[in-house]
Amino acid sequence: MLDTNLKQQLNGYLQYIVNPIEISVSGNDSDKSAELLALATEIAEMSPKITQTSGTAARKPSMSIASQGQAPRVHFAGIPMGHEFTSLVLALLQSGGHPSKADPAVLEQIRNLKGEFHFETYISLSCHNCPDVVQALNLMATLNPNITHVMIDGALFQDEVNERQIMAVPNVYMNGQPFSQGRISLEEILAKVDSGAAERKAAELSEKAPYDVLVVGGGPAGAAAAIYAARKGIRTAIVAERFGGQVMDTVGIENFISVPYTEGPKLAASLEQHVKQYGVEVITEQRAAAISKDGYVNVDLASGATLKSRAVILATGAR
Repeated sequence: MLDTNLKQQLNGYLQYIVNPIEISVSGNDSDKSAELLALATEIAEMSPKITQTSGTAARKPSMSIASQGQAPRVHFAGIPMGHEFTSLVLALLQSGGHPSKADPAVLEQIRNLKGEFHFETYISLSCHNCPDVVQALNLMATLNPNITHVMIDGALFQDEVNERQIMAVPNVYMNGQPFSQGRISLEEILAKVDSGAAERKAAELSEKAPYDVLVVGGGPAGAAAAIYAARKGIRTAIVAERFGGQVMDTVGIENFISVPYTEGPKLAASLEQHVKQYGVEVITEQRAAAISKDGYVNVDLASGATLKSRAVILATGAR
């Protein structure tokens, strides 16, 4: 299943596993089941901390990953190759105790979630946006025993795709009901499932001291405005629904001068890194609803919070 290059990469990553894990494979007589079993066997043979067992999942073929002795909460219904290979690697590492690079406050919020959450994500192995969603939900399932997640390759489970009338991926269900469609970040998922998060965030934002410059919009224009303002040494922030704006939905970019080719998420990550180098505060998951002036410029957010600034720059893009 794995070529020499992938084996070398995977072998390097598996060194970071701290605690023993189990991979359980649920299969039938199909060729895809044989492929998945071969993949699991190869992985298990690469690390003494990985044990392979037989599984009892309803969907076949499927692979489940868990810390040794625990019931699995992370599942792959299908063969997690292509764009989902990274999702598989991260699931192995995180189940084995390797820490996530996510914000510690976000990780703590996940651990403290109350209730039962069972997520299903329909994907295509050629989908560029699917891995981010799969990885976010896998991380949540790894950290909280009340959360489970299964990635479902729609190409192998066409009956489900037809029954649920899934027209695009990624498509997420929670507890059997539609939850989201398209790219969604870890923070956006938490905002939807944590009923008290929005109120806490709004109160926190309203208490922030006034900014010198507040940029409304997190796309390339907003990033450029924030960088030039912050370079002057003034207190600057960006507020947006998500950093990167519509660039995040763009697969190939070939008209960015001096860069022959890049991809939207990659460009957005570089922009965010550049912005934060200048100490710009980036406030996401927020939509500006109204602007008024009473000495300061007040930006009222849909969440109920109000941000104050001496000046506001609107960089809202095509929307």
